[in-house]
Amino acid sequence: MQRKSNKYFELHTEAAPLAVFRILFGALMFASLVRFWANGWIEKLYLEPLFHFSFYGFEWVKPLGVYTYLLFVVCAISALLVMVGLYYRWAIALFFFSFTYIELMDKTTYLNHYYFISVLSLVLCFLPAGQYFSADAMRTSKTEADRERNRWIPRWNLDALKLLLGTVYFYAGLAKLNSDWMLEAMPLKIWLPSKVAIPFLGNFLTQEWVHYFFSWSGALYDLFIPFLLLWRPTRKFAFVFVILFHLMTGILFPIGMFPYIMIVSSLVFFDPSLHQKILAFMHRFTGSWSALIIQKKKPESHQKRFKGLMAPYIVAGLLLFQLLFPWRYLLYPGELFWTEEGYRFSWRVMLMEKTGYAQFKIVDGQSGKRFYVDNSDFLTAFQEKQMSFQPDFILEYAHFLTEHFSKQGHQNVEVYVESYVSLNGRLSQLFIDPNVNLSVEKESFRHKTWILPFNDAIEGI
Repeated sequence: MQRKSNKYFELHTEAAPLAVFRILFGALMFASLVRFWANGWIEKLYLEPLFHFSFYGFEWVKPLGVYTYLLFVVCAISALLVMVGLYYRWAIALFFFSFTYIELMDKTTYLNHYYFISVLSLVLCFLPAGQYFSADAMRTSKTEADRERNRWIPRWNLDALKLLLGTVYFYAGLAKLNSDWMLEAMPLKIWLPSKVAIPFLGNFLTQEWVHYFFSWSGALYDLFIPFLLLWRPTRKFAFVFVILFHLMTGILFPIGMFPYIMIVSSLVFFDPSLHQKILAFMHRFTGSWSALIIQKKKPESHQKRFKGLMAPYIVAGLLLFQLLFPWRYLLYPGELFWTEEGYRFSWRVMLMEKTGYAQFKIVDGQSGKRFYVDNSDFLTAFQEKQMSFQPDFILEYAHFLTEHFSKQGHQNVEVYVESYVSLNGRLSQLFIDPNVNLSVEKESFRHKTWILPFNDAIEGI
């Protein structure tokens, strides 16, 4: 087994697909960060709020005041350096840390595709994506032999990217195999009619058969597209589906650059010959890199170049974690969509529509005085919306209120919440036990017993 593993890690392929991926990934990340800044979202999401929701274990990650802009500048510059392949190893590491820090600053902004970018950039830290068709290659390749070595990478580099992308798709498909999505077309029955203003498509989006068509086709697409991309006879057709699917989702839903990231990532499934053509096209604008596109040779003299490195095993560990971590929800009782325990970081993309109401009551334990909180005094409208139906948000906010009113002179502060939540169009029901003093409840990975049971059943994975 060990011998077979070593032989696999010694297999090589052309570096062109990894170079194309690096260039397009860096360009999209730079564009995404510029777009974020231009829309005023740095100010709106990170500077205006008085309070920021934290991920458990990362409470120390906070916005940096006006220096948050500098953080975005650093992240954008590192994305540009990744794109051109200048000081690539440092650039991709800097991008990973700066982007992930941004992602962790406020849990309110969590999206699966932000998490995907963090995981992807972490994997790229261990791949030699900057050794070919890059500024690094141009300044370090002194001879034709150097350029020839740079042309080849271990095959597992590309297989790792394929596995990561396939995991995202396949797990998203598995998550859709539930009774709400497949049998009720929920939550698409809620979302699609609201898009009636879209030209040409709007009238169709109000029809029930369209809701079911989108539900079933979305599930089938996610489940089978990785395998269709892997198989050469169906690869081209599959890529057409990738483009159509993600352009459609980009039109229907406000998910930013994610559709384009997935389209670009899918190119990694194609043979190096296509990527050489892409690089040749790019070469028209980068004439000084012409020597980096050279005639193909067998890499026999370089077969042992990567032998003994830890990178493949580190990447394998990261990918194994991504395969196992989404299943942690099985350790928790109750309905996953209701409790959301084990929901995040599991490639569950746009699966439910939850709305909530949360009214907090503050009790002075010493005097017995009680009053209600106006959430808008502390939270933005977006923060309040997200808080109202997510238990960990509710608990963290309760702790914030405890600290705030304690500083104002109230003694033995107790915090209670009257919370109602609606899931996928159902009538709202009481969400949190109103008799539990949340000020003394601690955040942990354990089941939150103060979440009231869901009064319905959603069958499926």
